[in-house]
Amino acid sequence: MQVIRSIAELRAWRRSAGRIAFVPTMGNLHAGHLALVAAAHQYADQVVVSIFVNRLQFGQGEDFDAYPRTFADDCAKLDAAGVDVLFFPDERELYPRIKQDFNVEPPHIQNELCGAFRPGHFRGVATVVSKLFNIVQPDVACFGKKDYQQLHVIRAMVDDLNMPIEIVPVDTGRADDGLALSSRNGYLSTDERAEAPRLYRNLAAIRDALQAGDSNYVALEKTACDDLAAHGWRVDYVEIRQADTLEIAHAGEPRLVVLAAARLGKTRLIDNIEVRR
Repeated sequence: MQVIRSIAELRAWRRSAGRIAFVPTMGNLHAGHLALVAAAHQYADQVVVSIFVNRLQFGQGEDFDAYPRTFADDCAKLDAAGVDVLFFPDERELYPRIKQDFNVEPPHIQNELCGAFRPGHFRGVATVVSKLFNIVQPDVACFGKKDYQQLHVIRAMVDDLNMPIEIVPVDTGRADDGLALSSRNGYLSTDERAEAPRLYRNLAAIRDALQAGDSNYVALEKTACDDLAAHGWRVDYVEIRQADTLEIAHAGEPRLVVLAAARLGKTRLIDNIEVRR
């Protein structure tokens, strides 16, 4: 695996690289990231992974400084997974003036769901991903469905900005007990880790109720919120939305997604589950 740190070197490599699949990450890699890499191999001759902890998508008081940086371990995992190039720029390389004057502004959905609790987060995501797309120039990019709202924002950005990139969604990687794999799971204490799968169980219960014909969305959402709160969670939201648009869902729609975010101790966990009827 080749490690490239400069934009100029990556662009020189890109000129003769053929068809490329790209997986952007912030490092601290786990099995979910490696599933994205495995999917990427199915779509291209060469696989590029980036590691960059993007300051722009962290809000005030969030864990930018404490976010785990595990470069040596990440390199070993990516090399074993057959990655061709790891793009590992420093902050000055990606943000020459540090302060980004021009940002990519996502649609109104950036202010809903997770965006309501993390103002500016999706602007930071869209801006850094657009920069990485411009640098890497991939044919295909793979994103996990766990960050469902992020996936929606990236798809919309690619469509709106006429980027010639196919966005491939990859199913959420889960532990045996259902917990969605996340770099932030490492923040959980032993007791919190045992409690954490409750989030997925509540989403699965809503899915089952919807598939059985229940159309009382408000009651289903409230039941899940109440159960989480009763077990010590601080719930940001549990919402049933249209799967394709993330607009408010109405009874009778065939494709839905149930999304949730809640804090367990100091750790904010997100998850979702798709519903087809």
